[in-house]
Amino acid sequence: MEIAQAVVDVNALPESSATEPLIRIGHDGVSITILGTAHVSRNSADTVTSLIATGRYDGVALELCENRLNALTDPDAISRMDIMQVVRKGKGPMVMASLALGAFQKRIADQLDIEVGADMRAGAESAEAHNLPLMLIDRDVGITMKRIYRNVPWFKRVKVLAGLLASVIARRSVSAEEVERLKRGDMLESTFNQFAEHSAEIYKPLVDERDQYMAARLIEEARFSGCKHILAVVGAGHLKGIRQYLDTTGERYITEPEQCQQQLDQVPPAGNLLKLLPWLIVALILTGFAIGFSQSSNVGWGMVQQWVVINGTLAAIGALIALAHPLTIVSAFVAAPLTSLNPTISAGVVSAAVESFLRKPRVGDFSRLRDDACRIGGWWSNRVAHTFVVFFLTGLGSVVGTYIAGYKIFEAIAVV
Repeated sequence: MEIAQAVVDVNALPESSATEPLIRIGHDGVSITILGTAHVSRNSADTVTSLIATGRYDGVALELCENRLNALTDPDAISRMDIMQVVRKGKGPMVMASLALGAFQKRIADQLDIEVGADMRAGAESAEAHNLPLMLIDRDVGITMKRIYRNVPWFKRVKVLAGLLASVIARRSVSAEEVERLKRGDMLESTFNQFAEHSAEIYKPLVDERDQYMAARLIEEARFSGCKHILAVVGAGHLKGIRQYLDTTGERYITEPEQCQQQLDQVPPAGNLLKLLPWLIVALILTGFAIGFSQSSNVGWGMVQQWVVINGTLAAIGALIALAHPLTIVSAFVAAPLTSLNPTISAGVVSAAVESFLRKPRVGDFSRLRDDACRIGGWWSNRVAHTFVVFFLTGLGSVVGTYIAGYKIFEAIAVV
């Protein structure tokens, strides 16, 4: 590969008078122009549109995956989801995170009176208008989120998830520092920035891996797309990393782009201990019951009573905090002691099913979902979002109850 010019003064380029940074790279006879944009800037969207309109490019690459493109072009798609299907398949936490990220975007858009992601939307629409092939070069956002989760030690995950949810639903204004960060990077980076700045475990999958992935995709498109002049639109914060991975004279150049993508698309499996832990806990609890009954029926039934009361009560408290229907609270109390002995189902799933049956989401709840997710009260007042709150808090209560009740049981055994 030949690097024609590392960082180009865009004002010197004949096709643009913009102020956004550009780099121009040659690869296998293909000219790749990479435009660094600010995802919260109207100027960036205008620059993208004007560059494509010059007719100098025969392909457009965007820092998007299919899911993020769909979110831009069809923002109401999440409102058409089947709630119980999502919960049953274990996708509840991911949907909650998506709603929270959407709330963060909307809060910024409302404060700055801008359309977040307008640069990417402009790229997609202009490519279609000029009949140019559209290349989505970013890694799937779901895989990125999972790799972040898997890369963080288990004892830090609760802090990260809690911080994420708190940061995106808080009612405070977006600070000037956050706005500047968005101008240099992208929405995912800004959302996780408070952790990424101090955590290599988050920075690597969030920023560095995506730089690698996008560089590998550009190399692949240069080799096989048939395009000779590709315009790639990415967040300005990715320019330095992508350039390093495209530079054949550097140590970080990607020689096997397909293999690189395959590796970065893999979700690291959960550790064997985490897979076995739920079943190990069940085995220990049942062993505790057996030991108790071997001592006497009174001891055994006393342990069972403790298990039911502690586990059921904490799950019910979770449902109560979620302001669930009274019958949902009762179902949480009944289900938690049983589901805690069956790792294949959670009390949260049962409670969410009961709540969605008793308080069926209305058409208006779906249409207001994106707006309601922007405020903490909206998660309780909107029946769609509320179902996820019931799912989360009931499940959390049951998990806490399992550990406390288990401790009490073995404490009783030690006394006996």
